[in-house]
Amino acid sequence: MSVSAEPTSVDPRRNGSAPADTGPARTDTLRLHAEHAFADELAALAAQDDRPRPARWRLSPWAVATYLLGGTLPDGTVITPKYVGPRRVVEVAVTTLATDRALLLLGVPGTAKTWVSEHLAAAVSGDSTLLVQGTAGTPEEAIRYGWNYARLLAHGPSRDALVPSPVMRAMAEGRTARVEELTRIPADVQDSLITILSEKTLPIPELGQEVQAVRGFNLIATANDRDRGVNELSSALRRRFNTVVLPLPETPEAELDIVTRRVEQIGRSLDLPAVPDGVDEIRRVVTVFRELRDGVTADGRTKLKSPSGTLSTAEAISVVTGGLALAAHFGDGVLRAGDVAAGVLGAVVRDPAADRVVWQEYLETVVRERDGWADFYRACREAGA
Repeated sequence: MSVSAEPTSVDPRRNGSAPADTGPARTDTLRLHAEHAFADELAALAAQDDRPRPARWRLSPWAVATYLLGGTLPDGTVITPKYVGPRRVVEVAVTTLATDRALLLLGVPGTAKTWVSEHLAAAVSGDSTLLVQGTAGTPEEAIRYGWNYARLLAHGPSRDALVPSPVMRAMAEGRTARVEELTRIPADVQDSLITILSEKTLPIPELGQEVQAVRGFNLIATANDRDRGVNELSSALRRRFNTVVLPLPETPEAELDIVTRRVEQIGRSLDLPAVPDGVDEIRRVVTVFRELRDGVTADGRTKLKSPSGTLSTAEAISVVTGGLALAAHFGDGVLRAGDVAAGVLGAVVRDPAADRVVWQEYLETVVRERDGWADFYRACREAGA
């Protein structure tokens, strides 16, 4: 017996054409979902998008890629970049979602896997909230379905007693589901995706029924390649995915652009000072992170030891945002070396024994000798280096 894929709820998020109408964006919302934060850009793209769209897609693959990479539309509307990186990476990811293959975004921590996943789902389905957050304790019910035990005990197994997972809802509605940190999920729970991705069916043996995915359904998973050996994907499950590796930013300029953009976005929601006043400090943070991450100074002349942490772009964003908060609440509103020094120290020194030696060596042999960095050197020393 097959369960109809047509949803019965009047919830507008389930009608296959629009996300939930939550009304005007509330000014006290700390972080809007991508489909709401960038609703104007998505609407502008949809209005001018005359290219073929896969079933139930809100935009064509070309428009989805433009939404992520940025550009200027014929009517002059500017689409801001959501991802700064190789165009081909985005094109392959978008194309994968238009096929029957699921998408696995792989990379080291801080390479925007979750960010890209959210924006892909927002652009494709208009809804980025069909999300399963992977942890060591994620149960199978989070991927398949659960039960309302009050109804189950009162009336026995029934459709009314069944609680659909985000993946089950995405299958029935022809939307994009997301699974974050797939390799953190126990292996036996991971494998519950195999039938879903290969047969496009979710059996409900308790009812003798199944949910069949309708056109438009697909799944985006993210995985941290530092988690290899934790809960590695089985070969059967890995074959169901097309893997796209998100690289670290290639150049200092690209990474500076990413950090500046994200800090501006976060800062606006927190009423923090404008970023332009602190661009020099942002550049320093990016330089320090890149040099220690790469194990060599920017000019290639001095080899360096790398600390145990990843020193990712996401961590640089966090350090700068924290620095802006310090400048706003305990300074003059201008981001200075003293505002980021403690954050840099905390990001670099994760292992107090080994990492502190790495940091002190870098501080004395590189930072101390670098022209124009005397204030940064002093601030780092005062922060406890």
